[in-house]
Amino acid sequence: MKIALVHDYLTQRGGAERVFELLCKRYPEADIFTSLYDPQKTIDLGERLVKTTFLQNIPGAAKYFRVMAPLYFPAFRALNLEDYDLIISSSTSFAKAVRKKPQAKHICFCHNVTRFLWDTETYLREYGDYRYFAPLIEKIFAMMRNVDLKYSQEPDLYIANSSVVARRIQKIYGKQAIVINYPIDTNQFVFSDTKEEYYLASARMISYKRLDIIVEAFNWLGWNLLISGDGPELERLKSKALGNIEFLGHVTDSKRKDLFSSAKSIIVAALEDYGLVPVEANASGTPVIAYGSGGVLDTQIPGKTGVFFKRQTPDSLQAALLEARGISWNYENIRNHAVNNFSEQAFFSKVEDILVQFAGVHHSFI
Repeated sequence: MKIALVHDYLTQRGGAERVFELLCKRYPEADIFTSLYDPQKTIDLGERLVKTTFLQNIPGAAKYFRVMAPLYFPAFRALNLEDYDLIISSSTSFAKAVRKKPQAKHICFCHNVTRFLWDTETYLREYGDYRYFAPLIEKIFAMMRNVDLKYSQEPDLYIANSSVVARRIQKIYGKQAIVINYPIDTNQFVFSDTKEEYYLASARMISYKRLDIIVEAFNWLGWNLLISGDGPELERLKSKALGNIEFLGHVTDSKRKDLFSSAKSIIVAALEDYGLVPVEANASGTPVIAYGSGGVLDTQIPGKTGVFFKRQTPDSLQAALLEARGISWNYENIRNHAVNNFSEQAFFSKVEDILVQFAGVHHSFI
C-alpha cells in the first residue's frame, strides 16, 4: 500500500506541524507532499524528500506564505497523487483539496476549518495592516469560501483534535468527524509530587491568551505567579503587575520542564480549540486551573486533574484558585491521566484502529 502524507505548508513550527512530524516519523516509507517547504523554519524531516507545488518556485513565497492564499487550492489540485492508495492530509485549510484515484482513501486530520475564511473578522484583527484592504479581501474570501466548501467534501473521513473542532467541521462542512485528541511526548516532561509555592502561566503574550485576567487575579490574591513567554503584550502586562508577579520571558525547554513539574498549578485563561499546555501540565503531575470552555473540556477532569472557572474574569479565576487550594491533589494520578490518554502510544493506537477499520490497512503494515 502506497501512502502519501500531505500538509498545508511547511514554513513554520506550530501544533499542526508537530502532529504532521509525528505522522512522518510513524510512517517512514510514506511520501511527503506540501505546497511550500522551508527546512530551516519548520519540523525536522531529516533526509526525507519533500515534494512541493509550483508555489515553491515563486521567489519569496515561503516567507510571505499567507499572501499566497488564493493560489493554494489550485496548487494542491495540481499535485498528482494517482499512485497512492491512502492519503493522509494534515490541514487547517488547503491540503484537504488534493485529488485521489477513485478507489483510494483520504483521511484528513483537520486541525480547524479554514479560519481566515470562516472567522475573517478575527483574522483581520490579528493582522492589523490588512484592515486597509478589507473590502477587496472580503470579495476574494467570499469566492474562496465556495471553493473551500467544495473541496471540503474530498476527504473520506475527518479526524478532529477536539470536540470543538469536530462541531465546527459538522456545522460548516457538513461532515462528521472522529475526535482523537492530539498527543504530546510525555517523556519530555518531568514528574514531581513536590510542588513549590508558585503558580505558572506559560503562553505567548497576545491578547486572546487573556493573561491580563491572570495578572489582575494574582494582584488581588498576592500569591506568587511566574509568567513565561514573550510577545507584544509584555510591556502592558508588566505595567499592571505587582511585586508578587515575575515575568521570565522566553525560557529553555529544560527550564520550562522544571517550571511545569514544580508549580502548584498552571493557569490557562484562553479559549483554545484544543490547547497542549494543560496536557503538558498534567504530564508533569501538575493540576490545571483553566477557563472551562473549548479544548480543556476534552482533556481535564474537574477535581481530579484541574479546576475550571466559568467566566473570563479575575473574580471567577480567583474563586477557582481558592477552590483548588482546598483540594488534596493526587499528583501521580494526574500524570497517569496524561500518559494513558495523550501519549503518542495512545494517539497512534486510536489512529491505527481507524486505518484498519476504515482504510483497510493491514496490521502488518502499521
